[in-house]
Amino acid sequence: MTHTDPQKLLLVDDDKELLDLLRLEFEAEGYEVAAFQDGLQVLKFVRKSGLPHLALIDLKLPSMHGFELAEQLKALGDVPIVFLTSINEPDTVVTGLRKYADDYVTKPFQLPELQARVQRILSRITDFSYAQAPQIEVDEHLAVDFGNSRLLVRGRSVALTPTEASLLHVLIRNAGRVVPSSTLIARVWPRSEIYEDTLRVHMHRLRRKIEPDFHHPTYIFTERGVGYRFRSLEPEADEANDEPSYYRS
Repeated sequence: MTHTDPQKLLLVDDDKELLDLLRLEFEAEGYEVAAFQDGLQVLKFVRKSGLPHLALIDLKLPSMHGFELAEQLKALGDVPIVFLTSINEPDTVVTGLRKYADDYVTKPFQLPELQARVQRILSRITDFSYAQAPQIEVDEHLAVDFGNSRLLVRGRSVALTPTEASLLHVLIRNAGRVVPSSTLIARVWPRSEIYEDTLRVHMHRLRRKIEPDFHHPTYIFTERGVGYRFRSLEPEADEANDEPSYYRS
């Protein structure tokens, strides 16, 4: 896995002219871009093609509010979100930042500033190959389909809860590296007062779904006193690698 894999952006805005401009500009910067004018189209696309690395979302959409779309995406995994909207009422901005988004940009905006904000968020991710396929094939026994909130365990479909999907998304995004418990809590429960006991309970439930024997895990390892590590997705990688390179909150 390398840091040079294409970065996938999802653009959602009902203004087609703006949408086309943003798509062309971000593609010129080397991003892989999927652009939509409607939230329902986005959800259909994600179920088929998997999650993006980051989503830029307008609040005024035809079929659903941008907050609703963001909530549905967050239920599938820890997708970084930037709201891009003409709505600048303080209460809306605060709600957007507290509940859903990594950033909030109001229209009109300067394109170089928007690109810098997007890159600042994506720079926290160590590599981008985890989301290169709609279904992540871990090995012959396990695959993960975040777009449909499910595992495929020995060919059997197993549903993931939103919390389990977010935890697994963060872990797989950092496969082979230790993710501190504090980082998992900050990403999965960003606005709640959650303690490690709660994290352990949810991790136990996730392991019961994912592991052949959850008493002897082969996918999700506990690094005592630090956090958790998902096994490397590279067959030749050293699974003992615990260098702390991770998505910081």
